[in-house]
Amino acid sequence: MIIEFQIDLTEHIIVKLVILNKINFMLNTISAAAGRLLISEPFMMDPNFKRSVILLTEYSEAGAMGFVLNHPSEYLLGDILPDVSYSEIPVFEGGPVGADTLHFIHCCPEKIEDGIEIGEGIFWGGDFEKVKELISNYSLTANEIRFFTGYSGWTPKQLDNEIKADSWIVADKSPELIFKYNEENLWRKIVISLGQRYAHIANFPENPALN
Repeated sequence: MIIEFQIDLTEHIIVKLVILNKINFMLNTISAAAGRLLISEPFMMDPNFKRSVILLTEYSEAGAMGFVLNHPSEYLLGDILPDVSYSEIPVFEGGPVGADTLHFIHCCPEKIEDGIEIGEGIFWGGDFEKVKELISNYSLTANEIRFFTGYSGWTPKQLDNEIKADSWIVADKSPELIFKYNEENLWRKIVISLGQRYAHIANFPENPALN
């Protein structure tokens, strides 16, 4: 079985390189930064990041951190915070690191103080007790806040190397894309929105051997 897996993986890589070579690779035109998005290349095999869109919350020489925006978990907020009366807000899988931790981003600093602005109109964290109060009073909606269990993390230079290897496309998009689009179609919508150079990538099969 190990030999078969190695053969399959080699074939996968070869087919992927042939297809990407036909489109002159997916060269990035902007660099990674907090507040920007990472869009996985169409043939990403890691199930944690397959067809994923990640919001970067930290990017520095010390490494990088972010949350997967389009991998919903099996939980609603009420499953994790039973004391919150409005429990229908979905919770997403932010990444494979620290899966027992809860995080949130939002676009309403006028309601939630002490958040860190990581991009225009996008804030990370803030007064959690106020968040619970607002949700319980039905004063905060799923279009204003997103919750995540766990996060995605990279060691120093790791993300840079992955970007150089064309594993990720870096994009700079508005909060509307982050908070209001259906997560099932988010990867495809953002790829198409990048323009003609990338639009046809949205139609690639997840398995390059089927192309």
